[in-house]
Amino acid sequence: MPVTVYSTKTCPWCKKTKEFLREHKVKFKSIDVGSNEKAARTMIKKSGQTGVPVTDVNGTIIVGFDEAKLKKALRGL
Repeated sequence: MPVTVYSTKTCPWCKKTKEFLREHKVKFKSIDVGSNEKAARTMIKKSGQTGVPVTDVNGTIIVGFDEAKLKKALRGL
C-alpha cells in the first residue's frame, strides 16, 4: 500500500489526517506507534521526527497534518 499513516490513538492531528484521506477516498495503512515500538523506530528513521502524524505517501514523508503537501503527494499516485 503506497500510503501509510504513523499515528497514536489520542492524536487529534492524526485523526484529521486520516479523515482527510478517507474524504479523498485514499486507501491507507494506519500504524499505531504508541503501541508498536518497532514501527515507532521505523517512523523516526524515515522522518527524523518523534511527533505524529507522519504520513508516507509512496516515499514522500509528510510530518504533521499539511493538507497542501498531502494533496501534492497524492497527485502522484
